[in-house]
Amino acid sequence: VRLVESGGGLVQAGGSLRLSCTASGGIFNDYDMAWFRRAPGKEREFVATTNWRIGATFYGDSVKGRFNMTSADAKNTVFLQMNSLQPEDTAVYYCAANRGAPMIYTREVDYANWGQGTQVTVSS
Repeated sequence: VRLVESGGGLVQAGGSLRLSCTASGGIFNDYDMAWFRRAPGKEREFVATTNWRIGATFYGDSVKGRFNMTSADAKNTVFLQMNSLQPEDTAVYYCAANRGAPMIYTREVDYANWGQGTQVTVSS
């Protein structure tokens, strides 16, 4: 499956952005979708994931309550609505897909398919 992210950009602290990830080349509902991010000088960090088969969405502690992951099945697209952005949210955001057992996956190694990433920069 091929993943393409969009929607990144520059925003002031306290602002919002919505990222999109469009999947092609696979059956959308067979895959668990996730967002990760990598800040400068840091390892890739889990942000959010949705498992369609168990109807669950799970968020990393650093974004819980501020970010919301949704989907538009008809368009093979998932979204990451990011609110109350802070400078520490500055990172390259990646979309990822995994096809496995119906459970929540939060580790980078669990995902075989990745997008190219989209840059999010939050100014103070």
